[in-house]
Amino acid sequence: MNEVVLEAKSKQEAILKAMKALNANEEEIIYNITEEKGSLFKSTSYSIKATTRVHVVELLKKFLFQVITNLGIDVNFESNIRDKTININMYTDKSGLLIGKNGETLKALEILAKQKINQEYNCFIKLNLDIENYKLKRTENLERLAKKTAREVRSTKVEASLENMNSFERRIIHNALTNFKGIKTLSEGEEPNRHVIIKPTE
Repeated sequence: MNEVVLEAKSKQEAILKAMKALNANEEEIIYNITEEKGSLFKSTSYSIKATTRVHVVELLKKFLFQVITNLGIDVNFESNIRDKTININMYTDKSGLLIGKNGETLKALEILAKQKINQEYNCFIKLNLDIENYKLKRTENLERLAKKTAREVRSTKVEASLENMNSFERRIIHNALTNFKGIKTLSEGEEPNRHVIIKPTE
């Protein structure tokens, strides 16, 4: 059984019923509960639509496969679930095309995938969509850049402006330098020309 729609007298009962029907614990399922107000002759009831995260992974891979192959691109997947986050890594001989400039195409695919699940189950999921570990490699490169630039700024006392970055990339820079002594970071500019400035502290 991949998904269930059940009714119960309380939210907790609805969740317990869904867990039993799906043979899964609460961390392994996603669900949406709607309340049906009672009346003079009928008490309030709750309806739950639930499925497992494992099923969501398969649904997402099927959806992404259709989207990407319709572009004439072959793709394979690796996936896992960790700390309630669904991780899907895609492999293709046209990775650059699917990643896009500064990862914008990859970001758009991730948004589409989340919208697909929201449409099906009306709930939010944590999803990390990647292509051949692009995000991991990009994160490592940006962290090295951040620390190298911060050392230069701290040494010369001259602020430095980094290239324009999206919000994901800017967050990496800020996080990498959170505890870096002698400097501070801030973001300036308007999207898509927003960038990080690394400044020396007094």
